[in-house]
This record gives sequence, structure tokens and C-alpha cells, in this order.
Amino acid sequence: MTIQPLPDAELAGQPAAYWTGVAYEALIAFTRARQAEKGYTQPQFWLLRNLSANDISPDGEGMTPAELREAMSSYIRPEDDLAAEAAVLVERGWLTRDAGDRLRLTEEGERARVDLARNAPAIRAALHAGIDDADYVTTLKVLRQLIRNAGGTVP
Repeated sequence: MTIQPLPDAELAGQPAAYWTGVAYEALIAFTRARQAEKGYTQPQFWLLRNLSANDISPDGEGMTPAELREAMSSYIRPEDDLAAEAAVLVERGWLTRDAGDRLRLTEEGERARVDLARNAPAIRAALHAGIDDADYVTTLKVLRQLIRNAGGTVP
């Protein structure tokens, strides 16, 4: 199937919300498929990152599943089952769970986090193929302004 490019005048009238939604779903699906090829899920990587004192965790002292869900609330998807994902990581020896249901990263889990993070540049490169940095920056600036125009908060 050949997709015909739309004229600029037609693109200018397209709803941003539609296109950002399509982009979001495609980008997440692509990223998750590449991660699955390497034997892990995006939520598993997020758990490792959120529990690592060398990454997102402020203190490396572990978190309960509820605390993790709250910490990831801006990017976790409704279908993501953190309890099931954490159970897999406990089974792999990458996390431990104490009597208070607090999850902690093991040394092996930290090594895995570092190793899995090495996949990110290749995923980014594939997604950014054919897009120069200036165009990418312009796109993000436009999206940030759309968010502000809609009354949203730009991080």
C-alpha cells in the first residue's frame, strides 16, 4: 500500500490530538517489541530504574508496589501489571521482596538495568531515522506549546 503525502495546507488543518495519539501508540508498540526481542518488558525496565539509586530512586531503599505505581503514574499504561512484572524480576533474582512487601534491587538487578539500558540508543536511532535533530527539536517545541495552549503543564 502506497501512502500519498498530504499537502501542507491539509496537514495544517489536521487535529494534533489525533496524530499525537497515533504516534504514541506506534512508538510504544515499537519500543515494547524491541524490548521483548531482548527478553524484557518496558514495565520491568521501569521497575529496575525506579528502584536503582544509580537511576531514578532517590535513596535506593526500595518501594512498595503502591509506591512504584504512584512513582510511575505519568507513564505506566492501564494494562501494565506491576505485581506480575515484579514477580518475574524477583524470580530472576533482580529484585527482592521483604516482609513489608518492599521491593529492592539486587546487585544482579543493577547489572541487568545497566545492560538493558544499552538497548535504548538503538531503539532511539531506529525511531529517529530520517529525522534531523533540528526538526525533532522543533516538533517538541510545538508539542510543548500545544500543551500550554490546552492548559496543561509542561514538565
